[in-house]
Amino acid sequence: MRIRIALAAGLMALGATAALAGAASSQLEAYQPDPALRTAPKTELESRVRRACAVVQARLQNTAETTLERPCGCYARATLRALDASELEAYRTTGYFNDSARAKALEALDSCKLPRPV
Repeated sequence: MRIRIALAAGLMALGATAALAGAASSQLEAYQPDPALRTAPKTELESRVRRACAVVQARLQNTAETTLERPCGCYARATLRALDASELEAYRTTGYFNDSARAKALEALDSCKLPRPV
């Protein structure tokens, strides 16, 4: 269960925004973000978002994660570039995107031509 939430959180950071939005509050309360997020360079955050995107999108599209490297790279770059300082700090603290960051992540999914999670 924690892995699913962590992947979803990363994907929220990835656009799996809907995955976390649908998660029960008790699941979110049990989720503990990786402490390394607090000090990770932005390139590491982008890498985490890209990996989470590949996992979620591979499931959504029933395809191999390796086929999603380019579109998920697009998504990760676009999402992190769109976040303001407070949204980025919230992600570092919680391990998932807040509401305003989720909206930006969904826009990035659309612009990178990736399907939105249900």
